[in-house]
Amino acid sequence: MTEAPAVAAPGPAPARGPRRGRGSRVLAVLLVATIAVGAYLWVTTVRWQLNSAEWEEKAHGYAEEVASLQMQLDGANSELKAARDQLSTATSRITDLANEKAQLGDENVASQQYLDYQTQVSGAAATVASALGQCVSGQEQLVGYLKDADQYEASDLRRYERQVNALCEDAERANESLQQELRP
Repeated sequence: MTEAPAVAAPGPAPARGPRRGRGSRVLAVLLVATIAVGAYLWVTTVRWQLNSAEWEEKAHGYAEEVASLQMQLDGANSELKAARDQLSTATSRITDLANEKAQLGDENVASQQYLDYQTQVSGAAATVASALGQCVSGQEQLVGYLKDADQYEASDLRRYERQVNALCEDAERANESLQQELRP
């Protein structure tokens, strides 16, 4: 008799490690997604803070520049008023002195002296008036530039201001020279 081979009866399967369900995988994916979103938000916040600091620094710089230009504008307006006053005073003084000098001597000599003096004074007065007029025009133009200062380079505005100031100083010197010439 032959015996039938012994077949092992199937039994329970050996235990595998703890079984993870679908819920654990979903939680893991959600955890990774949450960390990724948090990291993205953190990086975005840091960039925004840096950007904000740069803009704030620029705004402070522009505010200081505006304040400086406003002071220059106020100074230019004061100089413009002073130049106009000087022009008015010079014109009045020239007329008064020309009249005083014209009354000298007898008729013929006085007439010739008057004509010569009036010609000289008129020429000098025209030069002074022209120089003061250029000064006033330059300052008016500077005031216009300063009103729209943000359209111009600050260095160009300062250079033009120096040029106008030099022109006005030349006019003032010419006026003072004429005033000395006209003193009795």
